[in-house]
Amino acid sequence: MSVLKSVITVYNKTSLILRILIGLIIGAVLGLLVPGQEWIGVLGSAFVGALKGIAPVLVFALVISSLANGNSKMDRRFGVVIFLYLITTFLAALVAVCISYVFPQTFTLTTAYQADSVVGGIGEVMENLLLSMVQNPIAAIATGQFIGVLLWAVLIGLAVKKYASQQTKQVIGDISNALTTLVRWIINLAPFGICGLVFSTISETGLDTFTEYGTLVLMLAGCMLFEALFMNPLISFLFLRRNPYPLLFRCLKGSGVTAFFTRSSAANIPVNMELCEKLGLDEDMYSVSIPLGATINMDGAAVTITVLTLATANTLGIHVDFFSAVLMSMLATLGACGASGVAGGSLLLVPMACSMFGIPAEVSMQAVAVGFIIGVIQDSLETALNSSGDVFFTATAEYYSWRKQGKPLPKFLGGTLETEI
Repeated sequence: MSVLKSVITVYNKTSLILRILIGLIIGAVLGLLVPGQEWIGVLGSAFVGALKGIAPVLVFALVISSLANGNSKMDRRFGVVIFLYLITTFLAALVAVCISYVFPQTFTLTTAYQADSVVGGIGEVMENLLLSMVQNPIAAIATGQFIGVLLWAVLIGLAVKKYASQQTKQVIGDISNALTTLVRWIINLAPFGICGLVFSTISETGLDTFTEYGTLVLMLAGCMLFEALFMNPLISFLFLRRNPYPLLFRCLKGSGVTAFFTRSSAANIPVNMELCEKLGLDEDMYSVSIPLGATINMDGAAVTITVLTLATANTLGIHVDFFSAVLMSMLATLGACGASGVAGGSLLLVPMACSMFGIPAEVSMQAVAVGFIIGVIQDSLETALNSSGDVFFTATAEYYSWRKQGKPLPKFLGGTLETEI
């Protein structure tokens, strides 16, 4: 028993990132050496299932608690955050368009991926979005419809704030804290889950994914890195008039790395909120903006939709003029913000964008199939960009408000305020 306790102690003291890297390497090696051991892959399925199961409940409780127990009203900072979320999602799609023109991609058309539902157009996206917002809150939590979860949480939180007793608000706050702790426990087991996920991918496809679709993966990675390292800092600079990279690197290290491996923006919310606390942000602000960002800040999804759509058009020899591509970027922005309300997320929105160019669903779904093949990389990059952006733009909006009020900024932004990081 003492040996087991010692092992657990060493495990917990070791950096989570180092543990995840070790799990990744072990999973890849086992996938190549013993591909038939299905029980290893179950670790990954259990990890993903746990994150998917707890994430909607966490968002629901966090938003209700923050609104019910908050001392300040929503001010213009929330308007700035929402603007930053939306404008950068559009710019991400536009970046993907430009890079796709410079480095056009194609892929081999084979058998279409069979899906339960295909999104046919922007009207259907908006209809799905509206219906997701007003569906039964219990059903929204059970099915992971984050738009609905967020709306009902906001309404219930405002009602609780006005009518509930202080004891009730305290109980809700305690439940929220308990769920946050539970998610941290699940994330602490991420090395085992990552080991199982990588094992399943390598044992099923070997290294074919990296050879056949290597250039497409590099395209997606390049677009997302350009958005993360250039466009997002540029927007932040326009607001802060400070070098944004010290803040950016803190967000990428503290949020992006974890999100890359967990592949869930919602499950990464406790990590983001802890990072916001270290950055000295207002809890009443970030306790709402972070769950909101996990729902509508979808830069990575916009990149995925755009790149796969243009790759499909290139494969079929369809010329897409720049104006049409810009319109598609707007469509991708709206679609990406509603991705959590559509089964299959951003990948199943590709047929919607393809429909702009007359590409039939049976063909565009083959692009979706490619997306699922490279999903272990695509989804990780997408989540890392989205989740780190939640903190980055929440901090940008907060520090912009401080700058306008003449309050001191943190030292890493050239100010005088001491922070924990």
